[in-house]
Amino acid sequence: MGLRQSTEPLPRENMAKLADAKRRGDPEFPDFQLADSPLYLIVRTAGRYAQELENALDASGMDLLSWRALMIVNEVSPSSVSEIAERSVTRLSTMTRVVQRLEKKSLVKLSRRRSDARVTEVHLTPLGKRCVERERCTAGEIYRRAMRDFSAADIAVLNGFTRRIFANLADSP
Repeated sequence: MGLRQSTEPLPRENMAKLADAKRRGDPEFPDFQLADSPLYLIVRTAGRYAQELENALDASGMDLLSWRALMIVNEVSPSSVSEIAERSVTRLSTMTRVVQRLEKKSLVKLSRRRSDARVTEVHLTPLGKRCVERERCTAGEIYRRAMRDFSAADIAVLNGFTRRIFANLADSP
């Protein structure tokens, strides 16, 4: 379902619904409705995507956290384990174990950062690169199914909204 494209005025009843939408999405208000909560809907959507991708990746022996780590290192190699954990919104201890599993499978190579030996850098190996390319096809099928009726403009707006929400949550209260 694409975003509203019309410039025609909304009917009066829809205007009232829109004015009330922010309140209905706020758990503090008595008229809160879970189905109207954007954060609930984001979590639910992300959960469904994670399930779909996990099931698809499982066929090739890959798990979701390993996929995330490989995709991040594919974009920026080397990346430190803490950078990967931060970008994937994963606990550092968990990501450390994930990266160690990837190293055992020869998908990544670990080294100490020259400027700071306390930092472990993760490098994608040629085998890791091939794995990323193979699994990108798997993830692409799910992406195309999820976004099948969204225009490029819809996706740009959606990305902008989710980036704003993420930034708002990253700001300390």
